[in-house]
Amino acid sequence: MSGEPAKKSPGATERPPLPPGEGWGEGNPALPVITSPHPNPLPEGEGITHGARLELYQLRTFVTVAEQGHVTQAAEILHLSQPAVTAQIKALEEELALPLFERSAGGVSLTRAGAELLGTARLILAQARALREQAQTLRGQVRGRLRIGVVLDASLLRLGLLAQRLKERFPLLDIEFRQGLAGDILNLVRKRELDAGFYFGSNPYSTVEALVLSTLHFSVIAPADWRVDLEGAGWQDAGQLPWMLPSQFSGYHVLSEDCFRRHNINPQRAFTTDSESSLLDLVGQGLGLALLREPLAGQARAGVWRWQHDCVQTPLSFIYAEENRDGMVMQAVIGMVREIWNGTGGSDF
Repeated sequence: MSGEPAKKSPGATERPPLPPGEGWGEGNPALPVITSPHPNPLPEGEGITHGARLELYQLRTFVTVAEQGHVTQAAEILHLSQPAVTAQIKALEEELALPLFERSAGGVSLTRAGAELLGTARLILAQARALREQAQTLRGQVRGRLRIGVVLDASLLRLGLLAQRLKERFPLLDIEFRQGLAGDILNLVRKRELDAGFYFGSNPYSTVEALVLSTLHFSVIAPADWRVDLEGAGWQDAGQLPWMLPSQFSGYHVLSEDCFRRHNINPQRAFTTDSESSLLDLVGQGLGLALLREPLAGQARAGVWRWQHDCVQTPLSFIYAEENRDGMVMQAVIGMVREIWNGTGGSDF
């Protein structure tokens, strides 16, 4: 009858009003509230509280802490304070009525229940990203920002071709290519401050996936004036000479250290530089030896001589966070990189 309040279904719970800004509006991370009656309701006080909410940010925090094994590192990646991360985990544990982590002085580890729920949490986050991207597609175009880290030079990475294809596919996407050192690129991808990046060297992180594109080769170059003394000389002799060495976060740093360790030498540092062109100039001026990527090391240049050819190899990869792998945009980017390198992927440089 008109004017009479609607009758409630037996067993139905009343949905509490949402605070301002919550609900299913754009950008809201909340999961839906279950309010319909259950055919077999749980006894009072058991199970998850009726009307309770699980938030995506709680699941994201749970996954990040699980991956890092330490609250402090997870807080750094999430750009939150350590108490905020701890509070979110505690709230999620209370919500699920299950302990998710075991705490110790060295960090945290998943409980059996936490390990069981981790895969589901990752799936929910991936589906939420897919939902947002699908909604953007339905509205007309994918918008947002795509941040890709870049090492070495653009021609080696075929960056121009990738940029062209990205703009054709996603014309409204704000694409940022950020030049940096290999170690920095890897760390920023791990911390989700970059969506993806080009990287050379080994990848120690299980949370970062790497698509290997090719193998890079490196040689040792020396001043041409030193050729008479170095021809026939061994690594122990070279270890007594000055070298141009990279900074800590350069991809060259790990390669140089591994090379020196393998040959049991500890050369003196003449200069520090992360620029390949600077390495050529400094060596050409007779200031020391240097490790340099091919084909640069083998190109004719006044004052420079290649002493040891192809003494170091390492993979060149396209890296991205594991949790971003299944997103629509990232899937498209990975596909484009594969296409661009198809036929030459795995070839040597």
